[in-house]
Amino acid sequence: MDYKVFEAVPTKVFGKDKKPTFEDSNSSLYRFTTIPNQDSQLGKENKLHSPSGCADALFKSSDTKSANLEDLWENLSLKPANSPHVNISATLSPQVINEVWQEETIGRLLQLVDLPLLDSLLKQQEVVPEVPQPKRQPELIYNSSYLDRGILKAYSDSQEDEWLSAAVDCLEYLPDQTVVDISRNFPEPPDRTDVVKELLFDAIGNYYSSREPLLNHLSDVHNGIAELLVNGKTEIALEATQLFLKLLDSQNREEFRRLLYFMAVAAHPSEFKLQKESDNRMVVKRIFAKAIVDNKNLSKGKTDLLVLFLMDHQKDVFKIPGTLHKIVSVKLMAIQEGRDPNNETGYIYCQRIDQSDYANSTQKTTKDELLNLLKTIDEDSKLSAKEKKKLLGQFYKCHPNIFIEYFGA
Repeated sequence: MDYKVFEAVPTKVFGKDKKPTFEDSNSSLYRFTTIPNQDSQLGKENKLHSPSGCADALFKSSDTKSANLEDLWENLSLKPANSPHVNISATLSPQVINEVWQEETIGRLLQLVDLPLLDSLLKQQEVVPEVPQPKRQPELIYNSSYLDRGILKAYSDSQEDEWLSAAVDCLEYLPDQTVVDISRNFPEPPDRTDVVKELLFDAIGNYYSSREPLLNHLSDVHNGIAELLVNGKTEIALEATQLFLKLLDSQNREEFRRLLYFMAVAAHPSEFKLQKESDNRMVVKRIFAKAIVDNKNLSKGKTDLLVLFLMDHQKDVFKIPGTLHKIVSVKLMAIQEGRDPNNETGYIYCQRIDQSDYANSTQKTTKDELLNLLKTIDEDSKLSAKEKKKLLGQFYKCHPNIFIEYFGA
């Protein structure tokens, strides 16, 4: 109060002004001295509470609120302080995002796998294999199948068995009639899990052995991945497989993921014995191999190698390579901000160098190779003296400087 920062609101006691002293009590009122026309504003407030001012306030309240809202919107800023500027005016459509993903996936795949033809890869479309469905009574089968699927799911959840859970997840893609038959043939004592597993495995195996393979496209990619496995390049083959599966449509990708997971669980040696005379791993491979790949240009040995590789790496083959994810993110951000995505960092097929550096590199490489050729001729003990003299003469005629540098003046 001494420095005029705030002051006491004037009050009158018995018609006289009360001395403005500071009182620390709930009945004392104070105000800042920087607010203009406080007395006039206080008078307006008192007027509003008077009978004559109530009517005016009713008619002017809407205008006052409107003006306050306009001032609020003008002064309101939703931009955080010191935030980086991001242009979000361009909204990317799902089609653009999918095209960028496909373009970069194909680009990386071409680096890892040698493909003789690109038509099948570039023109790949999402095609769901047509599976012949048995004739059925729609309403009856649908209602029964819906109930049976729920019962089988509840049964697998109650058992807490990874094998049963993986098998029941595959039933979603089986025909309704097959699911009804499985439920009707359930053993009377439901605790006989061995009988249940045998029933489920036979049903899933019979279904997938009679339909088109899930990966029956891009046969050249199959050959390329199998060739990488034969040469022991497991890490490159894994990345190529991840890229290859990224090109699958969402429905086939999810179905294949569930089937491959079931195959990996069923193939484990500690799980339910599928056949007494054979190993679980070999039984699963034999029954489901053609459900995955049926490539006439791929030998049986390479087909088995590819299928076993998928089973052994089923937890990793559906992951997206980190490099691919980073490049796609950078390109999408460039498109969103209106920049040329082709100028952004991508897969490098060759290193750009200056023209002068290229000329120097060409001369040096040519000179080194000519010296190696001359050295080979000079040190070849199988050549007769006559043949060696003839070859050296021809070399001197074409490249005298190299010849002099090698033998000396």
